Amino acid sequence: MFGLMQDWPLLQSRILTHAARFHGSAGIVTYSVEGPVHRTDYATLELRARKLAQALGRLGVGHGDRVATLAWNTWRHLELWFATSGMGAIAHTVNPRLFDDQLVYILNHAEDAVLCLDLSFVPLVERLLPRLAHVRHIVILTDRAHMPATKLPDPLCYEDIVEAEDGDYAWPTFDENTASGLCYTSGTTGDPKGVLYSHRSTVLHAFATVSTDTLGISARETALPIVPMFHANAWGVPFATTLTGARLVLNGPHHDPETLWKILDEERVSVTAAVPTIWLALLEYLRATGRGLPHLKAVTIGGSAAPRAMIEAFEHDYDVRVHHAWGMTETNPLGSVGTMTAETAALPPEQQLDLKCKQGRPVFGVEMRIVDDDGRILPHDGRSAGHLKVRGPWVARAYYRDETPILDADGFFDTGDVAHIDQYGFMQITDRAKDVIKSGGEWISSIALENAAVAHPDVLEAAVIGIPHPKWTERPLLVVVPRAGRTVSREEMRAFLADKVAKWWLPDDVVMVDEIPHSATGKIQKTALRERFRDYRFDAAATDG
Repeated sequence: MFGLMQDWPLLQSRILTHAARFHGSAGIVTYSVEGPVHRTDYATLELRARKLAQALGRLGVGHGDRVATLAWNTWRHLELWFATSGMGAIAHTVNPRLFDDQLVYILNHAEDAVLCLDLSFVPLVERLLPRLAHVRHIVILTDRAHMPATKLPDPLCYEDIVEAEDGDYAWPTFDENTASGLCYTSGTTGDPKGVLYSHRSTVLHAFATVSTDTLGISARETALPIVPMFHANAWGVPFATTLTGARLVLNGPHHDPETLWKILDEERVSVTAAVPTIWLALLEYLRATGRGLPHLKAVTIGGSAAPRAMIEAFEHDYDVRVHHAWGMTETNPLGSVGTMTAETAALPPEQQLDLKCKQGRPVFGVEMRIVDDDGRILPHDGRSAGHLKVRGPWVARAYYRDETPILDADGFFDTGDVAHIDQYGFMQITDRAKDVIKSGGEWISSIALENAAVAHPDVLEAAVIGIPHPKWTERPLLVVVPRAGRTVSREEMRAFLADKVAKWWLPDDVVMVDEIPHSATGKIQKTALRERFRDYRFDAAATDG
């Protein structure tokens, strides 16, 4: 027997319609590509999205067609999101920070019919277009006054095609499992892979994101998703703000700490989200200028592990609550968030901080398990580390146009992370499976070593890789970027780490560099580091393990 409730498909267009009707005057602010601060609201956003859907229809975009974007976080990009998915097409957000060959592969693999781009990326598309096999129309996301002189053939002006329509358009209704968005992985271990989100997965993810025990984005908040929309849908934050009618601030192409502080301060942002490299730079700026964060209440940190020193600085120095989160493109992306329970909130502050350094508790909608190399499920004891697997309504079951199975017999997806889960349900990533250092038959967590090293007052950023060793198989090499005007020696760093990690974890050597390479998604690029140091060998005196 089935229930007698209405069949009301969970569609992204319904999020926008609700926001326009009941939060129509709530502001959407963009620090634009062209320069000026642009202000609009949800009612206007919905009207312009309907006009854009009409315009895309005139360009021949139909149900299931892919519309690609090379764009920053702006109100126009948001309109494109909702217009494309709302009409039954697929919004394909492309990461412009990828290499040319990766971009060409992605755009051709997706067979995008229309390519929409910000002014910043006109030279990039001029370079790529001769290699793009399927793009029929180019739309530049600007107004007539800012249309550039370009070699692109017959580019369309975004504002022209929007304003040419009357907005007399009704959002169609279709199955909630219809594809709505497409995002490719960064391709660190082969060609990028397409993750095809559905309306149902995205709406359910938005519901999870706004709840108090995740990011807590209510209609009373002002949210700034610094994480770009081409990084797994800006972690779903723009969908979450639209769901609740929260005020939304978009930073456009601006990621430098001075401008971000200005935006946080001028717009009185209460919640925000970005990767650790953004927060490292902002904290350095705050310390150098003596400025504070009087309006900010909570910051979500994800993409890679947040160092303990970073969490302490936000919470103790600036009274900002940290939500340490974990997810990936294949999980749409939210998987876990480190909010406290009644039990953990009663623990002493230092123990709470220990938990906040972990990647948090699974949100409802994401099942997690830890398994050993033979697939046996491991206990939640905070010690038993194994392969992290997940399943749920917003977890990928296959890659786009790829028949290779990615789920195990129980329907779980292997994340590629090594982790453990403690008695409180907090999960901690100890490494990527391909990055873990295997020394003398034991595992050393490069992430834990990196986080401990970053706490040193002279270290700005740190990375750890395994170097071949004749006795121990591998030993850790610590690569550090020192703060301006500082140096860090091997002896000094080993002494600093001595009471923070096991003795046999101590790095055999410390190398200072000007910069650590990062991937297009802001993560430390271990593959590039391993290539750089492929011929490195430890001094015999430094290989005592």
